[in-house]
Amino acid sequence: MGRVTVVTDSTSYLPPEMIERHGIRVVPLYVVFDGDRPVPELEITDYDAFFEELRAADKLPTTSQPSVGDFTAAFEPLLADGGELVSIHISAGLSGTAEAARQAKQALERDGKGGERIEVVDSRTAAGGLGMMVLAAAKAAAEGAGRHEIVDRVLEARKELKIWFAIDTLEFLRRGGRIGAASAWIGSTLKVKPILTVENEMTPVERVRTSSRAFERMVDYARQRRDSGADAWSVQHIAAPEQCARLVERCTEIFGCPPTLVSELGPVLAAHTGPGLLGVGGLPSRFVT
Repeated sequence: MGRVTVVTDSTSYLPPEMIERHGIRVVPLYVVFDGDRPVPELEITDYDAFFEELRAADKLPTTSQPSVGDFTAAFEPLLADGGELVSIHISAGLSGTAEAARQAKQALERDGKGGERIEVVDSRTAAGGLGMMVLAAAKAAAEGAGRHEIVDRVLEARKELKIWFAIDTLEFLRRGGRIGAASAWIGSTLKVKPILTVENEMTPVERVRTSSRAFERMVDYARQRRDSGADAWSVQHIAAPEQCARLVERCTEIFGCPPTLVSELGPVLAAHTGPGLLGVGGLPSRFVT
């Protein structure tokens, strides 16, 4: 039996060198332009051009989960040598990605191609949270754990994982229909800076008046995570590299160690939140280092 391979989707936004180092397989979601032009997220590399189009669009691009066939094509060669898979995906409250992976598993099982050796995990989070769960799985796999033990480790990590993110406006979430429980803030609140988390769906935390206050709340939350023992931390952004660098600097002082994960979120989540997102989160380092 070969080592367990960890599979995820493109909304984990792990840096390419990290994906390569851990041997992680990534199945992309799609951005759909003009209602009928799906483009795999991993093929969109000019983020500046994407955001220009996003800001100017009368109708926002939509997004789409990978197909069952996409997952089957990814899983089948990984199973061919008798290996096992743990496939961890964006929250089912935001996307049907995990369900498509489950259907691919079932199809491969019916066809006698090893689908029973696949475990599919709904992360109930996204972006940095998903990325940290994938890293927890990769660590367990590198230590020789089997697929069931890896799933147990990932679910334990999820219980300890917390992330916050601030966005410039709820307008993109409202227009894209993914606003979740934050819908209560729609109306006169569109001009405030919302802070949210993901607990299966987009969940509101609080509202602040300015970008500078939102930034300081991210710093405050980093201190909370440190004080709770979450000493492996992540920072992510959308089209906000300077603010991201400042937040990394402040958080490094707070945690006394470098980040586990820093990256820019790509077009699938950007299509729903708009540019300007800044997020921070963490979990205990025993899961990922």
